[in-house]
Amino acid sequence: MAQRPETGRTSLTRDRIVEAAVSLADGGGFDSFSMRNLAAQLGAAPMALYRHVTNKEDLIDGMVDVVFAEMYPPAIGGDWKSELRKRGISARAALKHHPWAVGLLETRLHPGPASALHHNATMGCLREAGFPFREAVHAYNLLDSYTYGFALQEQTIPFETPQESAEMAKTTVGEHGPEYPYLAEVVAELAKKGYDYTEEFEFGLGFILDGLERFRDELRTKKAAK
Repeated sequence: MAQRPETGRTSLTRDRIVEAAVSLADGGGFDSFSMRNLAAQLGAAPMALYRHVTNKEDLIDGMVDVVFAEMYPPAIGGDWKSELRKRGISARAALKHHPWAVGLLETRLHPGPASALHHNATMGCLREAGFPFREAVHAYNLLDSYTYGFALQEQTIPFETPQESAEMAKTTVGEHGPEYPYLAEVVAELAKKGYDYTEEFEFGLGFILDGLERFRDELRTKKAAK
């Protein structure tokens, strides 16, 4: 006789529910995620989930916290450029793993412990590096805008490999290469090397960090001159 699936009364936990929700969103996108199909994946009745999460927003808070837990929290008082570089690289990796999270990371009204730790570490890293409060906020927003924007672009550009990027460029330009010499140059160069997302991301991240360093040093010079 076949056994009935567990209702989840004893086996469900908040962590297990959040983990399953992240897995569902990773596999089918956030739009396909619902409490009903989450319950089905867990072999539980939908109402059983609400013994462990208050509502869907509470569940999303937990899901977002999983993503923040995969990001490197920069060491406060360390080599700030190196720490923020590691933070940016890890954030991009987490968003590649969880593409549904790009538009949700900074929207939560009740952030979890990993989110709080990460935000405190990033702000602390900037403040201890010598950025005044307001300028540290500007720098934080700049880094996030670049990282989240790049992650979104990486998800939506319709190629993944260097070969695919070269083929797309060739198709886009078509027979109009002589009319658009700089686009033709793009095609030729992509055919040789392709488009490397990692190289592009780390170039931009380094450029921003170098610019922030110059900005901080200029602030110090102006302050000393007063």
